[in-house]
Amino acid sequence: MTSKTRVVVLGAGLAGARLARRLGELGTPALLVGEEEHRPYNRVLLAEVLAGRYSPEVIALPAPAELVRARATGIDRAAREVHCADGSVIGYDTLVLATGSNPVLPPLRGLFTPDHVLPEGVHAFRTLDDCLGLSKAVRPGARAVVIGGGLLGVSAARALAVRGAQVVLAQQSERLMERQLDPAASRLVRRHLGDLGVEVHTECRVRDVRCVGGAVRSVEMADGYALDADLVVLACGVHPRVGLARDAGLEVRKGVVVDDELRTSDPRIHAIGDCAQHDGTVYGLAAPAYEQADTLAGLLAGDADARYTGTRSLTRLTLAGHGLTGHESPFDLAAFGETEALPGDDVVQLADATRGTYRKVVVRDDRLVGGVLVGELGTVGALARAWEGAEPLPSDGRPLLHLLTHDGGS
Repeated sequence: MTSKTRVVVLGAGLAGARLARRLGELGTPALLVGEEEHRPYNRVLLAEVLAGRYSPEVIALPAPAELVRARATGIDRAAREVHCADGSVIGYDTLVLATGSNPVLPPLRGLFTPDHVLPEGVHAFRTLDDCLGLSKAVRPGARAVVIGGGLLGVSAARALAVRGAQVVLAQQSERLMERQLDPAASRLVRRHLGDLGVEVHTECRVRDVRCVGGAVRSVEMADGYALDADLVVLACGVHPRVGLARDAGLEVRKGVVVDDELRTSDPRIHAIGDCAQHDGTVYGLAAPAYEQADTLAGLLAGDADARYTGTRSLTRLTLAGHGLTGHESPFDLAAFGETEALPGDDVVQLADATRGTYRKVVVRDDRLVGGVLVGELGTVGALARAWEGAEPLPSDGRPLLHLLTHDGGS
């Protein structure tokens, strides 16, 4: 079977689905090719599905008019064809790689069975199938070990705790969410997880997964300490899926290299989302994926002036659940830009230990360069706009204090 379609988008995640939908709205229909059996969905909300707050239907994205399910195995650039695992061939005039990323599977002894699959009870946490499998396995009282204390690991640990599991979170570095948060904010995240019953271990490296009869029974730390486990969740980050691009001879570094028109080294092939590397950066976040999709939709629909110049993205996380007291225990945080000050920077911090709130901004050369807020995020909108605008702040500092304290700023 061979078909000819002007624009073919490989990958039905956030970036690919957004691009296909935008192109349809602009009168330039695209064929969206996705591997998963599910309709496109919002991966950002998987932890809410795991926690039982949302059903899979709630996180589904609007499906484009043309969606086929197939796994691409190769790209013939000379013939402008995509070859698929089922033997089908899809012709293209313009190809867009939105292949996303794969979970990082750490080099642990015992992680894979002799058949090179994860043992029973060990789960990655990247796809809806991962989420549904984990959701089916978790039960009240189950002993769960989450490996990785970044954004994904924190979200997974919270969701499992809400489901009644006994959760241990093992983080190799010295604090949780170290890429986004400063030490003070990280301590508040740790305190919140503790209120939900999560036991957090930092500076803790897992070296071994112990299995009996093909099912996980414990994990062993580098110091020899063992944790009993019915479930193990791997939340060790992701890496861009670049195999198709590399095999096709496109320029690949950490991600598929693209220019301001999101073109790869082959001008008929573009890349967006987690697999794309623009100006040295692979973002791996939803906001840049959406912005890249919107920009490319404009370009492919005929807007010759559309350009992607990078995204200044804000990380926001809401952790909601019932703590050990049985009461609702919501927790909100936001982080943007540089949250750690350099020598010569000015820092403004406001903390309320009783209410568990924390606000900090970093100012450099009279410009807001970053901030982190925990709890009561009414100010985040105004602060983010000041940061994105990169305009000089008034020298007396009063407007900045107003932004930090005025809860109507969002």
